Amino acid sequence: MSVSVQQLKGSIPPLITPFRNSDVDLESYARLVNFQVEQGSHGILVNGTTSEPSTLTLEERNRLIDVAMETVAGRVPVVAATGSQSLAETKFLTSHAAAAGVDALLIVTPYYIKPPQRGLIEYYLEVTAPHDLPWMIYHIPGRTAVAVTLDTVVELRDRCPKFAGMKHAVNDLGFVSECLARVGHDFKIFVGLEELSFPMMAVGACGLMNAVGNLQPKPLSELCEAVWRNDLADGFDIHQQLLEINKAVFFDTNPIPIKYMMKRLGIILENEHRLPMMSASAELEARLDQVLVKAGLLN
Repeated sequence: MSVSVQQLKGSIPPLITPFRNSDVDLESYARLVNFQVEQGSHGILVNGTTSEPSTLTLEERNRLIDVAMETVAGRVPVVAATGSQSLAETKFLTSHAAAAGVDALLIVTPYYIKPPQRGLIEYYLEVTAPHDLPWMIYHIPGRTAVAVTLDTVVELRDRCPKFAGMKHAVNDLGFVSECLARVGHDFKIFVGLEELSFPMMAVGACGLMNAVGNLQPKPLSELCEAVWRNDLADGFDIHQQLLEINKAVFFDTNPIPIKYMMKRLGIILENEHRLPMMSASAELEARLDQVLVKAGLLN
């Protein structure tokens, strides 16, 4: 495996998309990228679920990739999420990301259509064939209504040497152990559910791609590093420290809570969304304020 694949590990937060008066705020986005690098994140993920990609145009998604690459300037790996429900759109987004020089691709299972496993296999092979980049499956059946089986992972691994791993956003620790047993421990599994960060890393995941990293980048990178040095006591302490915030991410549809908490802590100016997403209600704001106070982040 290439050096770039080996560097794909640790906390790689999926960045939010800041909006200003319904437009993508690219200046604020660049600041968020710098914030992640300065706070010790091991990489960044552009256009993940937390960025609300289905509310963005293809051109906006591509521009976020460009800004991320310009701002990172080689300091940490950049992973581009280039999946869509459409093969043509996924190819278009993937080609742009590859040309921009990203370090790896994360491609969500096509949503809404509920394809068979054989369709998923051919879809991934066709999208990634033209590009000499490591790529990963984004496995989030709660959003896409399609799950990836272990047999599918094994076949893709056999047929495509560039298939490097997956983001696993499913409450299923057993899948991680079985997957690594079948395809090898060099397979990169990133945790996609906040509350499973520590336990999933403890059984073999290589890192985190968690929305809460937008709010608290440093503890997430420290959690990964604690597991790497086999300091499970320290990892457990960080896990407990993050528990309330991790739960709060799911008080409403992601990223509604995370954007409000980022605004409350001054990380972004406005917690704006595009319809059909909406900003936090007054009741949710009060509930999230209590979480931030309890976590010691807000007086």
